Amino acid sequence: EVQLVESGGGLVQAGGSLLLSCAASGFPFDDYAIGWVRQAPGKEREGVSCISDGYRYDADSVKGRFTISSDNAKNMVYLQMNSLKPEDTAVYYCAAGPTGCYGHWGQGTQVTVSS
Repeated sequence: EVQLVESGGGLVQAGGSLLLSCAASGFPFDDYAIGWVRQAPGKEREGVSCISDGYRYDADSVKGRFTISSDNAKNMVYLQMNSLKPEDTAVYYCAAGPTGCYGHWGQGTQVTVSS
């Protein structure tokens, strides 16, 4: 059974930083794409960052501010978020799948950025 467990969300002021972590289990970590998606109130879920086949993909809205990384030995993926903006406020989900960052999601962690 695929399990993705996020941690690290919270409330931060604009310009601040947060580190999200995701503990993954139940699938071949090295063979799956894994990353982060988010959903803001009243908006559709959108991709944030994804690691797939050794490549990293970032949404334009987070380039230069967010950095995704993984620790394959620990089956962990991280999202370092710097220079946070109020528009980054959302529930952040860890996502994974054999062909892209979709198909399996965690329960999510709330990130709130105050202005």
